[in-house]
Amino acid sequence: MQPRSGIALVAHDSCKQDMVDWARFNRRTLSAHRLYATGTTGGRLIDEVGLSVTRLRSGPHGGDQQIGSRIAEGDVDLLIFFWDPLTAQPHEPDVRALLRLAVLSNIPVACNRATADFVISSPLLTGRDPWTPELVPA
Repeated sequence: MQPRSGIALVAHDSCKQDMVDWARFNRRTLSAHRLYATGTTGGRLIDEVGLSVTRLRSGPHGGDQQIGSRIAEGDVDLLIFFWDPLTAQPHEPDVRALLRLAVLSNIPVACNRATADFVISSPLLTGRDPWTPELVPA
């Protein structure tokens, strides 16, 4: 990935607070990248975390498709999508299409906080080679 990656941040309603908490913890790292988010999630990240975010429509009103478009255009290198697997979503086809496009585009997708923590802390996010001597334990 480039030193300044495009990161898309999406969260279903029941996961928005978790996204805000995660983004607050990772604010410094996130602020070094281009951020895109769906409507309400983006608003909360701007208001509560102070991040600079390109805010798109809400997911059910086309925001998932807008994120997908940015993935297809090569503007998004990483998708952090905290989705609720226990609640049916009215825009489920859009959610599935977004996840399918991310997989087909071979970009990392984190669907929960544990995976997001691994991805955001990876040296690959900043373009550093993880196998350089200074990163490999002696």
